[in-house]
Amino acid sequence: MAPQRAKLHRVKLHRIYSAAELATCLGVHKNTVLHWQANGLVPVSKGRPTLFDGATVRAFLAKRKASRKRPCPPGTLYCFKCRQPRAPAMGMVEATRQNATTGNLIALCEACGTMMHRRTRLAAIPAIMPDLDVQIREAGPRICERTEPSLNCDNRKDR
Repeated sequence: MAPQRAKLHRVKLHRIYSAAELATCLGVHKNTVLHWQANGLVPVSKGRPTLFDGATVRAFLAKRKASRKRPCPPGTLYCFKCRQPRAPAMGMVEATRQNATTGNLIALCEACGTMMHRRTRLAAIPAIMPDLDVQIREAGPRICERTEPSLNCDNRKDR
């Protein structure tokens, strides 16, 4: 199981934390906080114990989180195997309608051939996939939409 990311909202803005307190607050190891310090997290002072301002910690973690974002430009879907936005292979995209307004886009990655998915509004498909022919198909019926019980059910008595 992948490790959880540090949660920004746990850090109080107007509080000073030691490295151990910050590690406990965020649910990470103390060495992680020291690695953050080596990568640009600025302590309050150079002396010991090493103290960090809550507002500085939040800003540092928010900047790290924003640097990992990879927004998909128009005409691309995110490939989890390649870990970056990729164009669909052969320009083929299929949309499955989930309800009247939303659906899922499905395509193959042009680089690795992995299935890529993206949830979207159906009205936004021309903006998301410009110059591509998107095939829209209806979703299959749901089990809960059945009005009659199945034939194997004992609820109906033969009269």
